[in-house]
Amino acid sequence: MKNVLIVYYSQTGQQKDIVDNIVKPLAKDAEVKLTYYQIKPVHKFPFPWTKNEFFDVFPETFLQIPMELDTHENDILSDRYDLIILSYQIWFLSVSLPVISFLKSHQAKKLFENTNVITIIGCRNMWVMAQEKMKLQLVNLKAKLVGNIVFTDKQNNHVSLITLLHWLFKGEKTSYLGIFPKPGVPDKDINESDKFGESILDSLKKGKWNHLQEQLLSKGAVHVKPLLVFIEKRGTFLFSKWARFIIKKGGPGQKSREPWLKVFYYYLLIALWGIAPVVTLLFNLIYLPTYFLFKKSVNYYKSVILK
Repeated sequence: MKNVLIVYYSQTGQQKDIVDNIVKPLAKDAEVKLTYYQIKPVHKFPFPWTKNEFFDVFPETFLQIPMELDTHENDILSDRYDLIILSYQIWFLSVSLPVISFLKSHQAKKLFENTNVITIIGCRNMWVMAQEKMKLQLVNLKAKLVGNIVFTDKQNNHVSLITLLHWLFKGEKTSYLGIFPKPGVPDKDINESDKFGESILDSLKKGKWNHLQEQLLSKGAVHVKPLLVFIEKRGTFLFSKWARFIIKKGGPGQKSREPWLKVFYYYLLIALWGIAPVVTLLFNLIYLPTYFLFKKSVNYYKSVILK
């Protein structure tokens, strides 16, 4: 019998839908036992979000400062598994706060050590820097990352931002104003994701993981867009400055940092609608002369190795 643990956090249910579809082949196999573990913050985040509550989690999320979690299911966390499937979201170009908090817990230290891990990402479009943080955290836990699958919104960068905010602040996965596409990962991508589960099941039963990521990539598990990586790297640098600045003004929920969170919000609007087009122009100017460098970085971000 192969023991597989699925660890996830999901507010909207999308992340759970994704992993449920991926593991369908495993669930049908009598020689595989699936166990689910849902990460639960002690103080639950709201859904839908308010704007203040949403931006208030930015500094701690980006700086990976753990929050308190409910870890009462010790029987699950104390068992040993042949594979852990870790399904997570991206918040502010980083691993979501509940997930990174769990990975920094003493329970995770015992759970992940010497264990094969597959990460499953559900996000709007920018995820590479968060996955780099994830890779490093798994190395610190002495886990072995053997696979990564990424699900993104397929819409234009600005369109997907508008639809995502509609979803987060209204709590409805519906067409904004009746003219925008529905937010989130396309249903078609989620429904067809069991193809990845077939490769995972094969590696699990054979106990051979060295070529799993290659098999997943051949089925379209990861798509890396050089322009978005270029934008994300610059955004990550600026986010680090903002996060360190804001956190000095006070802790979560404190009035002393509210004005600065509002300033950060307006900075984002300017960056997304004013600065991003300039960055895109710069990318277009340097892309061809540095094509092979971009190609090398794309291949790296598709992989499960950590430089």
